[in-house]
Amino acid sequence: MLIVTLYTRKDCHLCEQAQADLESLQSQYPHRLVEIDIDSDPALQKKYLAEIPVVEVGPYVLKAPFDKQKLMMTLGAAGDRRGQLDKLGREDHHDRVRRGQTITRSDRIMAWISGHYLALINFFILLYFGLPLLAPVLMTAGAATPANVIYTLYKPLCHQFGFRSFFLFGEQAYYPLAEAGMSGVKTFEQVTGFEDLSNPAAYSRLEARQFIGNETVGYKVALCERDMSIYGAILLFGIIYALTGRRIKPLHWMLWLLLGLGPIGLDGFSQLFSQMEWAWLASILPYRESTPFLRVLTGGLFGLTTAWFSFPYMEESMAESRQFFIKKFESIRQNNLSSVS
Repeated sequence: MLIVTLYTRKDCHLCEQAQADLESLQSQYPHRLVEIDIDSDPALQKKYLAEIPVVEVGPYVLKAPFDKQKLMMTLGAAGDRRGQLDKLGREDHHDRVRRGQTITRSDRIMAWISGHYLALINFFILLYFGLPLLAPVLMTAGAATPANVIYTLYKPLCHQFGFRSFFLFGEQAYYPLAEAGMSGVKTFEQVTGFEDLSNPAAYSRLEARQFIGNETVGYKVALCERDMSIYGAILLFGIIYALTGRRIKPLHWMLWLLLGLGPIGLDGFSQLFSQMEWAWLASILPYRESTPFLRVLTGGLFGLTTAWFSFPYMEESMAESRQFFIKKFESIRQNNLSSVS
């Protein structure tokens, strides 16, 4: 028997007409009707709102406006195809039929993930972004052991240089190197007494990585300024994307390259190569140390554009999965109800 899926919604006269036409064709083209309200999922509403009623039967899709004649042709084509597949006895066809009649644990897990993936991503980004902020809070509260656990966990993920990190509960929010050329702030060398930090090979840079802070200067956030900005921007977009019903269209890849990768690459690599102490490069690219403002700006642009570029495409994939499981679960549910009655 054919399974016909009718995408509909309340107060839709064309949907009611399509349902009546399908009922009148039941004897000629035996089928089981599965009705799905497009308002049950934002992706279905977005996809079919201007096209309902929509009829799906096998690989055939019929969108409004259509009449009874077109409906007969579609059901006939689907019935012929189903009959040919049954005669061929293809194992993959029968396997698909069997899977379509059973809800497995993996089906339920994947259906749940496809519906809650954004909340999961936002939760893990919040956790990843929040723990580094918790470390200085714990240090201030006297809980050095759990704070050091956080610093240790993030050490393989970030350089954790004190002169490129934010500090909480101290005199300043950041302590840049003297080479950054920022006036009106205490430098990292001044508050720590470390010297020769302009030399990347100096041992004092390792000390700068180990430096957590103290009651006077405050305590270091466990991720650097740029990383905090990146993940903060991703989290911000994820929240906005959820609040807007996941309707934001993806950012064009050229804008992602121009606004996301361009600034962070220029700031990061120009700083890196300028500090290599290559004589041939010094005349072209003088020594420079980026500032907290530039790290936050370029990191935020990268995080925001990356999320804007990737989240909508992720939603497209998850929406297809949700549609598949909604259709499968509703088909089995209605079949079970009809069997009971």
